[in-house]
Amino acid sequence: MKPMKKKDYEAALEPLQLELNNLAHWLAHTGTRLMVLLEGRDAAGKGGVIATISERLNPRQVRAAALPKPTERELTQWYFQRYVAHLPAAGEMVLFDRSWYNRAGVEKVMGYCTETQYALFLKQVPVFEKMLVDDGILLFKYWLAVDQAYQEERFAERAADPLKRWKLSPIDLESRKHYAAYGRARDAMFEATHSKHAPWHVVDFDDQRRGRLNLIRHLLDQVPDLAVPVQALELPPLPGKPQKEHFAGAVKPIRDRY
Repeated sequence: MKPMKKKDYEAALEPLQLELNNLAHWLAHTGTRLMVLLEGRDAAGKGGVIATISERLNPRQVRAAALPKPTERELTQWYFQRYVAHLPAAGEMVLFDRSWYNRAGVEKVMGYCTETQYALFLKQVPVFEKMLVDDGILLFKYWLAVDQAYQEERFAERAADPLKRWKLSPIDLESRKHYAAYGRARDAMFEATHSKHAPWHVVDFDDQRRGRLNLIRHLLDQVPDLAVPVQALELPPLPGKPQKEHFAGAVKPIRDRY
């Protein structure tokens, strides 16, 4: 299948972003909490789809959670503890750029956790997620699938582009050697954590534009009717003529260079 053209992508995205705006109104109106877990291989496109979902929405209501490496203190906590602090409150949507499933992926493959910790994690995840769902949180889990050839193309692009170099970490470079091992870890994760209350959804992200559209469309299809009356906003006339920005004293605007 040919990659989707930019103009076709933008034409298909615009109505979806309007629906996402309706979703945000519905969340605020009903107080519903929504969280989306985005998992997948390095360079699959997690950051891109998060940016696409959130770019036209209120950042105070819709936010991304991308947790860094745990601190020494966090390493002594219950594994899920640091993620709980990022769960949504009423009316919020949280998009996790990787989540607690780090333990089933990179930690398992790269040896950053013990086999005992890994086994306990797989046992606790369905229980933990059932608690979230039972409390009323809408939880959606997506795996962004990408073939190794496309992954390598994206790695090469990042390595060549100074503005994208930050996306390549030493762990990413080391992980390139373990493509098959990550696949086996993914399958074991699905087997243990794909449940009726929190199922996994796989989205093809070989073509990132098409993948974003399919993921957003699926997410919107999972929520109830989003029709919430929005009161028309009318701006009253200004009392007088519009004024120019004026600065008194020593503080002045910087010199216009463009």
